[in-house]
Amino acid sequence: MDLYEFIEYFITMVIGWIDQWVPSQLDFLIADTAIHAYVVLGMGAFIMVIALLNVVMMIWVERKFIARLMDRRGPTEVGFAGLLQNVADGLKLFLKEVIHPQGTDRFVYAMSLVLYIGSSVTVLALVPMSDRFFMADVQGGVFMIFAIFTLAPFFIFVAAWSQNNKFSLIGGMRSAAQMISYEIPLMLSVVGVVLMAGSLSISTIVHAQQSIWFIIPSFLGFFIFIIGMLAEVERTPFDLPEAEAELVEGWTTEFGSIRFGLIMFVAYLRGYVGCALAVFLFFGGWNGVLLEYIPPEVWFMGKVYILFMIWVWLRASVPRIRIDQLLEIGWKRLLPLAFVNIVVAVIFFEMGWI
Repeated sequence: MDLYEFIEYFITMVIGWIDQWVPSQLDFLIADTAIHAYVVLGMGAFIMVIALLNVVMMIWVERKFIARLMDRRGPTEVGFAGLLQNVADGLKLFLKEVIHPQGTDRFVYAMSLVLYIGSSVTVLALVPMSDRFFMADVQGGVFMIFAIFTLAPFFIFVAAWSQNNKFSLIGGMRSAAQMISYEIPLMLSVVGVVLMAGSLSISTIVHAQQSIWFIIPSFLGFFIFIIGMLAEVERTPFDLPEAEAELVEGWTTEFGSIRFGLIMFVAYLRGYVGCALAVFLFFGGWNGVLLEYIPPEVWFMGKVYILFMIWVWLRASVPRIRIDQLLEIGWKRLLPLAFVNIVVAVIFFEMGWI
């Protein structure tokens, strides 16, 4: 029973119980179209709860792990091992006064952030955790995720422009230039995986790795993908759009209180999706050993968190690079390597090694 069937069964059962008590008033609830609508809403709410818990846990994991790398302890006081520190910080942000800086384009200032957050949250509907835990399994799932991801540079640039702040505008321009530079090699790095799996469907790509994970024949593609995804989600050493030493807080400078909290939420949400994509494409997704004892969802989340911890390790180890170096890496280094990776994938496929 997958997630959709479980929620449909649960909602139908609950509506049936209610209808037994008030049959004359709630007949409209048991219509097929109504149940379908309730199922979609229930799945969306359930996915959002999972995403929120993942974001809270990822922030806690990053704080604790990076503290250990720097010989510190990280959060310890609020909750067990500091688990509730993120909840306290979130409440602090959400309870602060919401202000609008002078000279802003109020409509664009608000709507650009709504669209940026909305497009990032929409991606969650296309990220399954296993064969039985998903909201939508479309044929072009990988393509649709990248298509939605590529909307972010436009929304970020417009949000930066609307703030009437030169530092925000420079941060928005950096973000747009960075994402465009890295999205091309990022997408090309996936071409080899798609050729070997013969599909753009995430579930098909995962099932194609039951015998061998694609990181083995496509290690170069994985290398390009990780660098491109780090730049896409603006994590160190590619966090130039929010370079506090130069641009105050970059394109997020004039967003405060709950708006800044939501931006941070989306940043980690995009990081979760980036790690999940890497797991789907190169590490066999939810495939693992002893599946009769260890659920596939556990395998999937374990791989995601291990990869995320590698990202945290890079943040603690690698300094931020200059903007000219960032653009040169994307256009002059990763782009040619992406084409080499495609040739290697074609050779593996034609020789029948996959």
